Amino acid sequence: MKNQITIAAAMVLGCAAAAHGADVTSPGGQITVHADVIDGVPTYSVDYKGKPIVKPSTLGFTLADGPDLMGGFKLTGTETSTFDETWQPVWGENANIRNHYNELLLTMDQPEHYRKMNLRFRVYDDGVGFRYEFPQKDNAMAYFIIKEENTQFAMTGDHTAWWIAGDYDTQEYDWTESRLSEIRPNMIGSISSNLSQTTFSPTGVQTSLQMKTDDGVYLNIHEAALVDYSCMHLNLDDKNMVFTSWLTPDAQGNKGHMQSPCHTPWRTLIISDDARDMLSSNLILNLNEPCKYADTSWIKPVKYVGVWWEMIAGGKQWSYTNDVPSVKLGETDYTKLKPHCNHPANNENVRRYIDFAADNGFDQVLVEGWNEGWEDWFGHSKDKVFDFVTPYPDFDVKALNDYAHSRGVKLMMHHETSGSARNYERHMAQAYKFMEDNGYNSVKSGYVGPILPRGEHHYGQWMVNHYLYAVTEAAKHHIMVNAHEAVRPTGLCRTYPNLIGNESARGTEYEAFAGNKPFHTTVLPFTRLQGGPMDYTPGIFEMDIKKLNPQSQGHCNSTLARQLALYVTMYSPLQMAADLPENYERFADAFQFIRDVAVDWDESRYLEAEPGRYVTAARKAKGTDNWFVGCTASEHGHKSNLSLNFLDPGRKYEAIIYADAPDAHYLTNPQAYVISRKTVTSKSKLKLTVAPGGGYAISIRPIK
Repeated sequence: MKNQITIAAAMVLGCAAAAHGADVTSPGGQITVHADVIDGVPTYSVDYKGKPIVKPSTLGFTLADGPDLMGGFKLTGTETSTFDETWQPVWGENANIRNHYNELLLTMDQPEHYRKMNLRFRVYDDGVGFRYEFPQKDNAMAYFIIKEENTQFAMTGDHTAWWIAGDYDTQEYDWTESRLSEIRPNMIGSISSNLSQTTFSPTGVQTSLQMKTDDGVYLNIHEAALVDYSCMHLNLDDKNMVFTSWLTPDAQGNKGHMQSPCHTPWRTLIISDDARDMLSSNLILNLNEPCKYADTSWIKPVKYVGVWWEMIAGGKQWSYTNDVPSVKLGETDYTKLKPHCNHPANNENVRRYIDFAADNGFDQVLVEGWNEGWEDWFGHSKDKVFDFVTPYPDFDVKALNDYAHSRGVKLMMHHETSGSARNYERHMAQAYKFMEDNGYNSVKSGYVGPILPRGEHHYGQWMVNHYLYAVTEAAKHHIMVNAHEAVRPTGLCRTYPNLIGNESARGTEYEAFAGNKPFHTTVLPFTRLQGGPMDYTPGIFEMDIKKLNPQSQGHCNSTLARQLALYVTMYSPLQMAADLPENYERFADAFQFIRDVAVDWDESRYLEAEPGRYVTAARKAKGTDNWFVGCTASEHGHKSNLSLNFLDPGRKYEAIIYADAPDAHYLTNPQAYVISRKTVTSKSKLKLTVAPGGGYAISIRPIK
């Protein structure tokens, strides 16, 4: 179904001409945006159920190469329309997604400087998206440089917030829960760079920012369709509770180089008084363009294992040898160097993982540390290190790929760029062709370290363009991309569905270092996952990291049952069983859930949710009648009284429940779990108790 209508009679659409400016209301009538130009300044406000949720807020830009776009505007016209379609994602939480909104376009002139700027608002039942647009016709702004975007979000009170510190290069922080007035990030990372004029305020945070008002309304600020633009952060005026956008600068301190016609990404507000609605919202996906590819048959969800955790948690080496080559890349004869005894990316070990994957129904095997260059990671020739096609002597590309394919498994490529994006672009075509020739169809890319050689930031306009370039070039070779250390997602997986995963947050690897806060996985679905799925790499069964590496101080702050639940609550079409095969063999009965759980879905329901406390999700596997349920809880634990009314009436199902044992605790007894079986129907209710830092997982299949 697709229906788009432009209507002059705005009342039919829930859009009404106001004395100044115009209003546009959501299809269901609960959210209203008022937009206007007041004393030459563009402004907007948002009401939810008749009450303000965003107070009057100003809009505009400070420019580096001309007069600012902050005032002197004249409203020249308004246009309203409605749009309603249902589209089918290549993969996703649901087989069908409705995209239904009412739209308001404000056209504006800045007569003194012969410039034009428009504002476009789309109002959905679950929130609002708006963006700036710069037409080319009759516009003096053919080229311009943004010094700062000054988009305000004026809050109505001192809300509770779940936030991480502003940073131009990483999102790998634990989340903090506090009042807005208490936001005081530890200013670490690149935000205190040499660009003193672009330093964050002491209350700078990143999006996606989740908040809750005192009267129970949930509000999320993020962005959608981030293309050819810098990633947005937020600075808070904590006296007036007003957020202002703060873009990531380039190496010269500018925030964006624009050529009209052009537009910004969408600034998004998701709004509801039910936390479950925040998780089920498709607003950010809907604000992205439809799929760009005519043929998507080569894009498939992936469940994988890999040679990774034994380096992250076990202290083993990515490099073939500890010796640092004294000559440049391509001139080192690695066959004459003594191999390191702890180099896991070797033929024998990789075959072991291939066998494990094949025996347990996994699609692929990731191998990190397979290629030359890791010895010189910190060397001065870092921008020359990796060529992405030359294996170490103990990794036989052809033989291992042949063996994997003979067992019905593929190898997953790993491209660590070491932050040298230009080097990666120089080698990209050759690297993707190498993958295509050897039967690889997916790559995990990494951008660890400062961006070389220009000194750009990970989240600036230049790198945003690089990440998308990698995805579109990969598509030419039918390759799926899982980018780590890249900019956080903004729904581009709708347009480019071979962007099958991202990291862009603090994942399971931190359990091997300092550990994540127990409530971490109850916050991520409300924040990081709003823009797209995360390669969180769950499935850790051995929580005491010292058993893998005596030098480690890490501890996985989770029960084993919660690790199973994450395959459901942390949605991704790319899911890894991250632990070692021997640990899964120790708990084979629990591992059965990971073997069974799907990675692509026809339908998803959020049964319980509260940020920082618990998330319970139920999902129906694509093309089947099988359901999977997962619950993750904070250190407070949780009690569920689940209704199974999402099941088909009149049918009987077998439910296999993987739950925390009565004495389970994420610190003292994390591996205590119980497995039970029950016959259930759509009328059944399940009472389940979740341990501190715990969870449960349920597999539900029809009884034939």
